[in-house]
Amino acid sequence: MRLIFTQEASNSKNENAVSLHAVSKIYKGKVDYKALQEVSFGFSKGTFTAVMGPSGSGKSTLLHCAAGLDRPTSGQVMLGDIDISQLREPKLTKIRRKKVGFVFQAFNLIDSLSVWQNVLLPQRLAGIRPDRKWAKEVLRRVGLAGREHNKPSQLSGGEQQRVAIARALASRPEVLFGDEPTGALDLRTGMDVLQLIRQSVDQEGQTVIMVTHDAAAAAWADQVVFLADGQLQGTLTRPTIQQVSTRMMELSAR
Repeated sequence: MRLIFTQEASNSKNENAVSLHAVSKIYKGKVDYKALQEVSFGFSKGTFTAVMGPSGSGKSTLLHCAAGLDRPTSGQVMLGDIDISQLREPKLTKIRRKKVGFVFQAFNLIDSLSVWQNVLLPQRLAGIRPDRKWAKEVLRRVGLAGREHNKPSQLSGGEQQRVAIARALASRPEVLFGDEPTGALDLRTGMDVLQLIRQSVDQEGQTVIMVTHDAAAAAWADQVVFLADGQLQGTLTRPTIQQVSTRMMELSAR
């Protein structure tokens, strides 16, 4: 185990799936809120990274900026060799559809579509011929085999989250972003999903960046990146549950 404190992108952009260079995000209001402050970090290709920190630390903002869902106030976000912080719609949307998968806390399923249609939708929107065999396998792995024709309203919250995860994995994105992807799942299903994510990294060479508050979920990752007050507070490599829990207690006590 190593605990590293650095704000430099760890690899060159060619080795990174995602790179943040001096990224800041300020939300304007009566009092400006600095959600991110000069964050620099490189997420290596083919690795699984968990992002953790106390409430209000900037975790979700970092995820949204890294995925191109939000634009930083300053700094640069690279998706591979593409500077997505400079792209405008609709080009940015096209890049996201081809290269990025995202699992939201709120599921974002289309109520009028079946499970199967929801899972294949990102590929259809991107103009990609759906890989039906892989999509069916992903649904089986998240425990939804036989539920392909159900509508979201016929599923529990945990089942809807599993559809959202299957949808993100089915298109084999270069980078999979997850905002608490196992938060609504029971322990057994959550473990199955984390195992599937781990396999997608180890066997498919996928890059995964996941925000979580759960030390047990973070322990599946290759490294954990810690944030507090919008600033990088170091990383743990090959983390254990105890190491993650201890570091989180230290940050929460600040």
